[in-house]
Amino acid sequence: MMGTTLFVCTTCKAGEPVPEGEVPPGSRLHAALTAAPAPDGVRIVGVECLSACNTGCAVSLTKPGAWSYVYGRLTLDDVPAILEGAGRYAATQDGIVPWRDRPTVFRKQSIARIPPHPLPEAAE
Repeated sequence: MMGTTLFVCTTCKAGEPVPEGEVPPGSRLHAALTAAPAPDGVRIVGVECLSACNTGCAVSLTKPGAWSYVYGRLTLDDVPAILEGAGRYAATQDGIVPWRDRPTVFRKQSIARIPPHPLPEAAE
């Protein structure tokens, strides 16, 4: 089984202008996430844009055959919760972590939930 990928928008400006030569907040979030030990089965990948610009900083959790999620309004303070949530997501078969087991930022700051591709037979 292939593992979980935590995509981090490195271009997110968190709704603020970023002066020329300054590091965008999304890039700082990516650096903080990759500086910490990744949860088992999770790889952290920086991407150019998640098209969640109005709700940056944004990340996405995905893995083959499972539901995917996009989360926004994240800050450097959320790094431990993001990593905890990614680990819990990685431990599921279908990508659905029970509500009570999700970090608060994953409960309150979900932007989108995307069905697995291809859909499991039972869902069609």
